[in-house]
Amino acid sequence: MEKVAIFVDVQNVYYTTRDKYRANFDYNQFWYVATQGREIVQANAYAISSQDPKQRQFHHILRGVGFEVKLKPFIQRKDGSAKGDWDVGIALDAIEVAEQSDVIVLVSGDGDFEVLVDRIQSRFNKTVEVYGVPGLTAQNLIDASNRFIAIDEDLLLR
Repeated sequence: MEKVAIFVDVQNVYYTTRDKYRANFDYNQFWYVATQGREIVQANAYAISSQDPKQRQFHHILRGVGFEVKLKPFIQRKDGSAKGDWDVGIALDAIEVAEQSDVIVLVSGDGDFEVLVDRIQSRFNKTVEVYGVPGLTAQNLIDASNRFIAIDEDLLLR
């Protein structure tokens, strides 16, 4: 059985599906598609922590689907700018588990992950599947992946 590790950039998939489709990502359907016939080595969903009850409920739902939810605080800077991304955490976790996996699944359209995809392929000789929203996923990330799976109507909640 093929071993898979899954890494979901929750903020990225939220904003890209909302902006293109005015809909939400269907995590249950994604889980079904991405894990069918596969053994799950690790499945992480990376999000920003919140005191908002709806956000906390959403994190609970992700755990129910099967994800380990990793939370990071949203940082508001004095100059008004904000920071709340998980890029480095996702990259470190993916590198750590790559050796025990056959396939790495990345759910993000962020082109910064091209370096991660290249490293997993060259150092570990692993397949990398990228799920992203067409038109909002960086072309360099699509090109770097072994397989690009478009997030479209089949993976949306309406």
